[in-house]
Amino acid sequence: MKVNLISVVLLFALAGCGKDKQSTDELVTINVSKDYPEKELILQDIMDVEYIALETTDEFITHGNVMDVDEKFIIVKNNTNDGNIFIFDRKTGKAIRKINRLGQGVEEYPGIAGITLDEENNELFVTHTGKISVYDLDGDFKRSFNFLDPESDYLKVFNYDKDNLITYDNKGYGMVADQQPYHLIISKYDGSIIQKITIPSKEQKTLVIFGDNDQKVIPTFFATTATSDNWILMNLSSDTLYSYSPNGHIKPFIVRTPSIYSMDTEIFLFVEEVTSRYYFMRTVEKKLDIKTRKIPVSRLVYDKQEDSIFKYQIYNTDFLYQRPIYWISSINQDIANWYPFDAPELIEAYKEGKLKGRLNEIATKLNEDSNPVIMLIKYKK
Repeated sequence: MKVNLISVVLLFALAGCGKDKQSTDELVTINVSKDYPEKELILQDIMDVEYIALETTDEFITHGNVMDVDEKFIIVKNNTNDGNIFIFDRKTGKAIRKINRLGQGVEEYPGIAGITLDEENNELFVTHTGKISVYDLDGDFKRSFNFLDPESDYLKVFNYDKDNLITYDNKGYGMVADQQPYHLIISKYDGSIIQKITIPSKEQKTLVIFGDNDQKVIPTFFATTATSDNWILMNLSSDTLYSYSPNGHIKPFIVRTPSIYSMDTEIFLFVEEVTSRYYFMRTVEKKLDIKTRKIPVSRLVYDKQEDSIFKYQIYNTDFLYQRPIYWISSINQDIANWYPFDAPELIEAYKEGKLKGRLNEIATKLNEDSNPVIMLIKYKK
C-alpha cells in the first residue's frame, strides 16, 4: 500500500506540473523536425577528462565496454556473451580481478545486460534476463531478485543511494496497451519497489521497428540519464521530459514539438548529457533504411547562454586533428560518460605526432594488442 500511495501522489504532482503555466513558459522547447544550424564544441571546454590505460595480460583481454566506475575501480565487460567481468584499478589501470559466473544455475547469469557497482557495500549488481544477481567484488554470490514481473525489462540500472537502485522498466516495449513503462526505485536488498514513477501519456508509443519479414529492430536508447545533481526521466509516449531530484521533487525539463501523437513517422527525443550550460540530446526517427540498415539519428544541443539550439559535433583537443567524440552511455553523478580508444589508433596518431598531454604519454607504452584506453568524461567541479 505504501508504494501505491507514493505512485498516486507522484501522478498528481506530475499532473499539477502540466497545468502550471509559469513553469511551462520557462521550459526549453525542442522542435524535433527542424533543421538546426551546426556548432563545433571542444570537449575539454565542457567536461574534465581522465584517461585509464587498462592493463593487458593473458587473462585480462577485453573490449573495454565500461559498465560502472567509482573512486577506486572501473568495471568493464566484453561485447560478446562470454560472461567475463573485469575489475581494474581506476587510478593505475592495473588488472585487479576477473569474475565469470556464466551459466544456468541459481547463482549464475546466462548473460550480462548491465552491471552496477555499489562502492559503499562492495557489491556488483548484474542485470540479466528477468533478474538481478548480486555478487561481492571477489565474485562470490550473495543474493538475487526478480524483476517486477515476467514482462518487465529493466534498462540501465543506476546506483541511486545507499539502499536503492533506479531504473526504467520498458515493459512491453510500449507495444502493449495495458503495460505502461515507468521508472522504478527498487531496494538493493530484495528488489522490492520503493517508488514507481509514472509519466502520464495518452497512448503507448514504441520505438520497435519492423523490417523485412517482420524482423524486429530495437534501437538502443536510455530513458534515464544521470546528471551531476538530478536524474532526467523520459517516456517514449510523452511530449515532456522530466527532471527528478534526490529529494523526490519532479518537474518538467524539456518539451518536444511536434507532439509525438501528431507524427506519421515518430521522431523520439532523448537527453544524453546535461551541464550547467548545455543540454545534449539525440533524436531517433522510427524509420529503417533498407539499403544501409541504419536509423536516422540527429544530435542536438541547447546552449543556455545563447538560448539557441544547434546540431553539434564535439572534438577532443588531446588529438592534434579533429577527432570527433560521442556520448556512449551515462555512468553516474560524478562520471558523466566515457569513450574508448583502441590501441592501434593511438599508436598511429602518436607516430604521426598527433597526440599531446597524458594521451600522448600513454600511447608511448602501448602495443597493437593492448586493451583499449578508456576516457572518463567528468562533470566540471
